[in-house]
Amino acid sequence: MTMETRSARRRRLSNPNPNPNPDLHYQTGVDYISHLPDALLHHILSSLPIKTAAQSAILSSRWRSLWFTLPDLDFSTSSISNHYPSDLIITRILNSRPHHSNVRLLRFSATLSFSRLNSLFRTAIRHQIQQLHLLVTTNDYFNFPRCVIASDSLRVFNLQSMHPGFRLPPPSVMGAGFRSLNSLSLARMVFHDRPSLLDLFTEKSFPVLKKLNLEKCFGLEYLGVKCPVLEDFSLQSCFQLQGLDVFGAKLQSIQVSNCFDAYTTPTWVKIVAPNLNTLIWAYNALNDEINIHLFTSRLNQASLGLLPHHFVTSKLHSVSALLFAISPALSLTLDSFCIDIVSSPNYFAYYFPSFNNVNCLELKTAFRKHNGAGLANIFRSCPVLHTLIIKIVDGGNIGRKDWRRDKWERTASEEEQFWETQIEALKSFLLHLKIVKIEGFMDCLSEVSLTQFLLKHGSALQRLTLLTTKTKHRDSLIRRREIKSQIMAFPRASSLVKVQYC
Repeated sequence: MTMETRSARRRRLSNPNPNPNPDLHYQTGVDYISHLPDALLHHILSSLPIKTAAQSAILSSRWRSLWFTLPDLDFSTSSISNHYPSDLIITRILNSRPHHSNVRLLRFSATLSFSRLNSLFRTAIRHQIQQLHLLVTTNDYFNFPRCVIASDSLRVFNLQSMHPGFRLPPPSVMGAGFRSLNSLSLARMVFHDRPSLLDLFTEKSFPVLKKLNLEKCFGLEYLGVKCPVLEDFSLQSCFQLQGLDVFGAKLQSIQVSNCFDAYTTPTWVKIVAPNLNTLIWAYNALNDEINIHLFTSRLNQASLGLLPHHFVTSKLHSVSALLFAISPALSLTLDSFCIDIVSSPNYFAYYFPSFNNVNCLELKTAFRKHNGAGLANIFRSCPVLHTLIIKIVDGGNIGRKDWRRDKWERTASEEEQFWETQIEALKSFLLHLKIVKIEGFMDCLSEVSLTQFLLKHGSALQRLTLLTTKTKHRDSLIRRREIKSQIMAFPRASSLVKVQYC
């Protein structure tokens, strides 16, 4: 027999309606969840996999109603059935909904014929859908569904064709729709029979479009974008592109990557964006003519990446034009090929702009000996730089020398002598630089010489971090320990600087 403690007896006597079965509360208690508002329960169901949300319909008539009025249907989270095609299941679910129950979002991926895809489109549009996201694969090229063009409820449309691609209708059909569309993303369009797309993205066709993303436009040679309220424009993997014309008074972000035909001339770019905040130009072939007019000192972020090819010498003026366009940026990223170009003797005849606003600079470089002049030119153009990040990319060992193996050798290397000649030219740079981070540090002469120079003359330096590449080789580990001890002993202009070598 278990003895009852005094505290337990007081609790028992103070409870007028004791429950002999503690688990009974969960059987007869109030269902607080079902009494929550529809909007909150819809939000909870939308965060679950679609199959789990559908299974909630068997709980009660209340939950059945919630399922058939769920505004967001994301069929990409799970497979509902292995016995029926996904588009037929989606069509059946949509047709089972009440007439007054519109769909806010529909997302799915499927492999199906164009006729079944078009049927699914029509069913979705009948439910006044607002956001439509599709990832489809078909057996052949298909035409862009016209029912989507005519929709007056659609706000966001994202269509990605995995294989083989789709064609747009004639301009007369395209120009008559999309009156309410705010965001459009299209991937894998085919333009071999109509290579120009200069007159579609205008106020007439897209009066309220704010976000536009085009990707893998095969055969597209000329593109014009002049939507009046467009804020975000992205263009990717358009390798046959020869001409790009972008105008937007409200454009905030432009990203162009992996575009232009490197073996076709002439190619040209014209961009007018007076209020641009972000410009990403990544791995594009150099153009024959570049006119970028930003008219702004508000450019927050800019990134420049170029695609290597053998027409560089004849297009160096384009590199200068790109650098001038991004010169107002606060944060700047330059890739390794861009640094190779500005380091070449042929480039010094061209104008190198001042980056007077840049406070954060990220450079990707193979850090070969000949890069020193280009890096010094970039540093000299950043008089108020606060943070410098250098990412050493894999460029092989060509042009790279190990740092002096004899730690008692006192003769300054050619790289060390070069940086010492730059003290006066880099005076403002050295007075403002506070944080330096070098990733992929390989203990080679070029990066060690720069590290030594920054420590010796960076009077405002607060933190210098050297992140080495991973190695398990015993000789490499021993060598790195020796080099670390020598770097830690370098003279320092700033008494506050903290050096981290790892």
